[in-house]
Amino acid sequence: MERLSIAFYTDSYLPAVDGVVSSILNFKAELERRGNKVYVFTSGKPGQRLGKDVFVYPGVRFKPYPQYNVAIFPFNSSSKLKDLSIDIIHAQTPFVMGFAGLVASKFGRYPIASTFHTMINNKSVINQYYPRNKGLKNFTKKYLWMYTKFFYMRSNVTIAPTETIMRYLKKHGISNTTVVPNSVDIKRFNEKASGEKMKRRIGVKGREKVVLYLGRISKEKRLDVMLKACRILTKRGERVRFVLGGKGPAEELYRNMAVRLGIRDKVEFLGFVDQKDLPSLYAAADAFCMPSTFETQGIVCLEAMATGKPVVGANYLALKDLIKNGKNGERFAPGDYTTCANKIERVLNSPETYRRNAINTAREFSVEKTTDRLLDTYNSVLSKWAMY
Repeated sequence: MERLSIAFYTDSYLPAVDGVVSSILNFKAELERRGNKVYVFTSGKPGQRLGKDVFVYPGVRFKPYPQYNVAIFPFNSSSKLKDLSIDIIHAQTPFVMGFAGLVASKFGRYPIASTFHTMINNKSVINQYYPRNKGLKNFTKKYLWMYTKFFYMRSNVTIAPTETIMRYLKKHGISNTTVVPNSVDIKRFNEKASGEKMKRRIGVKGREKVVLYLGRISKEKRLDVMLKACRILTKRGERVRFVLGGKGPAEELYRNMAVRLGIRDKVEFLGFVDQKDLPSLYAAADAFCMPSTFETQGIVCLEAMATGKPVVGANYLALKDLIKNGKNGERFAPGDYTTCANKIERVLNSPETYRRNAINTAREFSVEKTTDRLLDTYNSVLSKWAMY
């Protein structure tokens, strides 16, 4: 198979850590292991260096998430592509850097694939992250889907991480879709990792069971459901500790909520979690909870499953397809914290029922398998491109 030179354009990259970044890093490593070359074009702080194959375009800090920067003018990036002998551009986000990739593809005549990683059109996301001015916010709500369709339909292919998201995109007029799941590194995340030191580090007492969440601490993740479930389980006498890892604009909101619910001593907010600590943190958990109605796939859910942990999640979007009741976890109706508590209690009381199925699910999303599908997609685009 011919080796490719690929340009990833992304508004989200190191040192930030999220699902998009994890996907990029996993694919980049595996593509290059197979002899391909991957260059990353991203935004960052002035003077920031992230590696010889990473081109950083200075930007301004994104206030809700200080670890992200919005590039000011990355459109001269196209001048580098010819020198790098780029075969295909892959836009990982549809924002400033992604749009720069789209511009580069049109002016330089490169084929482009674009991935729909994030539910940017979600109403709670618009309310929280988009302009506070009411008029601007209403303008955004009205025209955001118009821009989304414009961006993705001008790509040669739109990559959806799940069948559910592909159907969602087609419903909204984005028809050039195919499915390439994001991957989980099953060599790094596995059932052999030890969580004993991590349990001591996060203050787990005696026989307490640990329910873990990892991701953005934000309103669209519906962590209120998880906290209310914690209160129910505590009142039932269950010895549980809920551990929330990550940063975000709603951290103070949820800390105050835990106090109001009378469960502050049962909830641990870890803040930013270093990548090197993730395997041991999953290992320290007895179950993983994802109450979000925002997920396009849920990479953290797959990482948890790879370590043998059952996942309790909202029966919505991608999680509806990923989680199988009684097999690798349990689903509950979105926002239903009582059922969420019941399902958490169920998996905590019979973890072995779910462990092997969870591991087998994660294996279906190995880096090797998903990279095969990504390369098939690239080669399909390039074959059609060569005909013009």
